Amino acid sequence: MMSLVFFVAVPLFSQQAVVEQASRLEEQGKFTDAANLLSEALGGAGVDSELRKALEFERDRLSRIRADYPLSEERLFEILTKSVKDLTLDEFEQWVAEGRFDAREIDGSTYYMGSSRSNLFFRHPELASRRINAPDWTEFEQNTLLTVRSIKKAAQEQQTTYVLPKRFSATMTVTAKAGTVPAGEIVKAWLPIPRSFPHQREFEVIFSSPVAKEVANEESPIRTAYFEQLAQRDKPTVFSIEYGYSGYGVWFDMKPEDVQLYEKSDPAVVEFTKESHHVVFTEKIKNLSAKLAGGEANPAVKARIFYNWITENIKYSYALEYSTIRNISDYCLTKGYGDCGQAALLFITLCRYNGIPARWQSGWLTMPGGKTIHDWTEVYIQPYGWVPVDPYMGVFAMQYFSAPVETRKEIRDFYFGGLDQYRMAANSDHNQELVPPKQSMRSDNVDFQRGELEFGTTNIYFDKYSYRLEVKERKKTP
Repeated sequence: MMSLVFFVAVPLFSQQAVVEQASRLEEQGKFTDAANLLSEALGGAGVDSELRKALEFERDRLSRIRADYPLSEERLFEILTKSVKDLTLDEFEQWVAEGRFDAREIDGSTYYMGSSRSNLFFRHPELASRRINAPDWTEFEQNTLLTVRSIKKAAQEQQTTYVLPKRFSATMTVTAKAGTVPAGEIVKAWLPIPRSFPHQREFEVIFSSPVAKEVANEESPIRTAYFEQLAQRDKPTVFSIEYGYSGYGVWFDMKPEDVQLYEKSDPAVVEFTKESHHVVFTEKIKNLSAKLAGGEANPAVKARIFYNWITENIKYSYALEYSTIRNISDYCLTKGYGDCGQAALLFITLCRYNGIPARWQSGWLTMPGGKTIHDWTEVYIQPYGWVPVDPYMGVFAMQYFSAPVETRKEIRDFYFGGLDQYRMAANSDHNQELVPPKQSMRSDNVDFQRGELEFGTTNIYFDKYSYRLEVKERKKTP
């Protein structure tokens, strides 16, 4: 019996080692060699279903990385000459040498991230005066300031947390490109819809095309409307759902002296103090925590220290696809930049390492002038319960808004304990499984904002479909 077990285990061990070897080849820039190794392993005998999924994902991940780095150095310089006043080749080459752009070696050539132009200005705001056709954040900034002031004022006057509800109607449309799926195949689609939260209520489906086959429970950690539709020859496959919901402004007037210790055995919070996907207590996390929080014992004060540090030290940047990053919180901390979700996971990791329950919340930010897919967080602080914290809004307020510093701090401070009504929140945790589960790999296995598609056991990746969310504010019904 012992010899039989040993005989069976050898090929399994060898196949698992393939994943590690392929990862090393990818890190060395040998993408074709890595893909060939994974394909050879997939063609071998005795590959169980779980290992097959891992090998297939690793092979697909190589393609996803390639898609994130489409620019040659020549093409990047050409783009930047149209975006930066008086840019010279010598200056550009100096920026390349300084590492200002995300770059990867892929099969002997250097390629740059597709968002390199935008990220240059996010990471180097001193270049703002040289930017050609700069984006205008005025509407976003002004609406944010008016919103946070009105919410805080109403909460203080009414002595309540959830105030000034707004009624929204939204239409989410996801379109698979013509020719993506063979005619007659069933295309399956998962579209995000509002989950039930204290700040988000009264959801109703108004219309969908086709009719949704399944709508997930309102308290699902990843709330979906699920569809199926036959693909037609030379025609796009379109899924659409219109729904209504109410969003409430939130303001917790937290006082450190009133903070209490939570019950650590409480099943509602205990899982949100643990390590998980992308929430790893690395030495860098431990060292930063010790540097920032020291001997501070009050969880609200600690969380605020971590939040403030992120808002002042982590630059915003458009992100690589999350599925290509091994540890997002470590990536954000190591690089010193990240998007909303990366900053959120860094904040969650610092909090959890310090025993402060923290979790993900995500979907869309629909603030006029700033609509975008979006991630933020919640922390559990007794006696207040789950309290919203949005590191992204703090980062934008402190580093990119143009208001005086005291006004920027006012906005930053609001988003530690406050939340605007302009949200469509579909998720209460990251790395959750869709309802019903996909048979193929996910395009984004961390977040869920843009929808997911597949046919059979084949995933339809982001480059094969488009997504759009249209939101209108309606009068609040009694």
